[in-house]
Amino acid sequence: MIGGTPDGFRSGGAPMHAMPHREDATLGERQWAAGAHAAALALALLTSWTAGFAGMLAAGAVYLAKRGDSAFVAGHAREAFNFNLTMFLYACALCVVAALLVGATVFTLGLGLVLTLPAGLLLVVAAVAIAVMWLVCSIVATVRALDGESYRYPLTLRLL
Repeated sequence: MIGGTPDGFRSGGAPMHAMPHREDATLGERQWAAGAHAAALALALLTSWTAGFAGMLAAGAVYLAKRGDSAFVAGHAREAFNFNLTMFLYACALCVVAALLVGATVFTLGLGLVLTLPAGLLLVVAAVAIAVMWLVCSIVATVRALDGESYRYPLTLRLL
């Protein structure tokens, strides 16, 4: 294993697949990387429940524009794209579960309300938790990019 240990970690403890720490990133690179996160955040806030989709488009545009110029910018844009895609998929899953709960209540003529009401409350809590996580992580990623540091979003499907 070149540059790492047999257990898959770098000597400093970071996973081998983690984005490299780039203190030598130029100001322009840091601004583009932060812009990928901030643009995704801004578009997502403006489009409400399509948050992940609009944010994904913004980050994807930065990735396509800068992937050949800077590995630092491409890494941040890729992370922002994957995170916003994941948030969009989480929102879609919550909508499907909510529709199933409403359908179960209607199908049982309200008798299923005893079970669907607590499940619906858990669904609301999950939606709020996901929204807060999305907001906080996007802000942290933007700040980290401006500081020239890497950032890996938690609970993210890495498809790009």
